[in-house]
Amino acid sequence: MAWFKREKKSLESVPPDERRVRTEGMWIKCDACAAILWKKDLEANWQVCPKCEHHFKLNSVRRLELLLDDAAWTEHDAALASNDPLGFVDTKPYKLRLRDAQKKLGMADAILIAEGKLNGRDLICCSMEYAFIGGSMGAVVGEKVTRAIELCLERRLPLVIVSCSGGARMMEGTISLMQLAKISAALALLDDAKLPYISILTDPTTGGVTASYAMLGDLNIAEPGALIGFAGPRVIEQTIRQKLPDGFQRSEFLLQHGFLDAVVHRRDLKNYLSKSFDFFLA
Repeated sequence: MAWFKREKKSLESVPPDERRVRTEGMWIKCDACAAILWKKDLEANWQVCPKCEHHFKLNSVRRLELLLDDAAWTEHDAALASNDPLGFVDTKPYKLRLRDAQKKLGMADAILIAEGKLNGRDLICCSMEYAFIGGSMGAVVGEKVTRAIELCLERRLPLVIVSCSGGARMMEGTISLMQLAKISAALALLDDAKLPYISILTDPTTGGVTASYAMLGDLNIAEPGALIGFAGPRVIEQTIRQKLPDGFQRSEFLLQHGFLDAVVHRRDLKNYLSKSFDFFLA
């Protein structure tokens, strides 16, 4: 006769939020090689798969921590937020999308403007956040990038923009598209002032962001395997009714065809930027 009896609980008696394996969320499967990775190891490796070197997305804050000395910076225009100029509604109101993204991420829009040091050199770094409505570029992103450029002009500082975006924000219509010309005009002033601008393109960089500031750097560099283009490959295939080449619109393909200056591994990015600025500002 057993001394103790284990009480059996039916699944229905367990609350839904408790029906979880204790290791849930601690492992992640690599999109490229299907290796099962310990999430903390992946984070310690700056979101790069240790098996195949696949580059996962890096959020805007971690990107600044990667590039700036002592992971320290001063943020500019942090409170600048969209006021939903069109009163846009699709499956849910744009105001709610903005509110949900702001609450979830703790940021007002899809880009951070940071002033800091890279290997001891003062600079302005703009870091886009894909988790904020696909990193889309609305009036606020355009205004913040333009203000960052003006700050570079005022203080004679070099500029880095890290792009990670699905393109122009459709909820703001033509107002969003106006940002392409606005930022491009500001970058022309930066060029006239002989101040260097390095553009970093990450996965993905598409649409209006590619059609404007992402491809206007004095040096345009990308991370390995990044999707870069205006329209996506599926849209192009459906339009031209042809199968695209393997690797089409990936950073290595673009480098081979002259659209990029370099493809740089994430671990080498900071030193690559530092050496590039040494050349530009010598």
